[in-house]
Amino acid sequence: MTTIAAVGYTRSLPVDDTESLLDLQVASPAPRPHDLVVEVRAVSVNPVDVKVRAGGDPDGPRVLGFDAAGVVREVGEAVTLFSPGDEVWYAGDITRPGTNAALHAVDERIVGRKPTTLSFAEAAALPLTTITAWEALFDKLGLAPASEGTLLVVGATGGVGSILLQLAERLLPEVTVIATASRPEGVEWVRSLGAEHVVDHRGDLVTEVLAVAPGGVDWIFTAHSAGMVDAFVEVLAPFGAVVAIDDPETLDVRALKSKSLSWHWELMFTRAIQGRADMVRQHELLDRVADLVDRGEVRTTMTTLLSPIDAAHLREAHRLVESGRVIGKVVVSDDPAS
Repeated sequence: MTTIAAVGYTRSLPVDDTESLLDLQVASPAPRPHDLVVEVRAVSVNPVDVKVRAGGDPDGPRVLGFDAAGVVREVGEAVTLFSPGDEVWYAGDITRPGTNAALHAVDERIVGRKPTTLSFAEAAALPLTTITAWEALFDKLGLAPASEGTLLVVGATGGVGSILLQLAERLLPEVTVIATASRPEGVEWVRSLGAEHVVDHRGDLVTEVLAVAPGGVDWIFTAHSAGMVDAFVEVLAPFGAVVAIDDPETLDVRALKSKSLSWHWELMFTRAIQGRADMVRQHELLDRVADLVDRGEVRTTMTTLLSPIDAAHLREAHRLVESGRVIGKVVVSDDPAS
């Protein structure tokens, strides 16, 4: 059996434990018919990596990692979208082994071409958050280039918020965007990405939002839902909508009914988990965003770069993400050009 280097975990441990993530040797992946085998050059760490690692002991060694950028080395017999040597970016499938490995197998239908203007590290910051933001805006909230109204982005300094602000700025010209941020560096960051107004979510969110939009906002994207339903109801105009990406332990949404408000959940892994016939839409949107990047209309959200890809640097990346204070994305790369 051929083995490859990877980083994974065997027990759910605090991130400051040196055994919370380990350098491992695992079997080299064999491609399924629609798979690419990708030589991974860079990965980024998302809250989902932390949640999975902290969620309990795996049955055996588990390799984490979802975001990746790399080079196609092998293709399955049914592959039509890519060839060996192609540079790609993608966010993977939560039901399969992760990207924190030298080689990684992934279905071509959830893979896009890497932007030519970004390094592998810069590219690895974007796929998971881009898919999440795109599906939240366009699939769940149903926004379109002609949409008019006001969008509140709660958790705007995080990875998803950082790309969502850019997509709204470029693709939704008639939508006014209010972003939440508390620290000065966060305020500066979200303004640089296209937020027209910034409010402090740690203060009186309702008062601050309604001072900007007295008639209420039309849509809310939120990375933080726990304890926020009543505030969202107050700031939303009738028939408005919320799209959320977090995992609150409990959520009572009955208060939405008085204004005929709707609540949507977004999980970018759903198409892959369910084997949807429209999985290729993630390939298409990643290619479209690659075009936006290469035209200079969207930029990477990488703010921290660690190297190389090993257990020590991935533990540090997890620690940073767990702190809840990261602006943008943390990337770990083997690419010497990063």
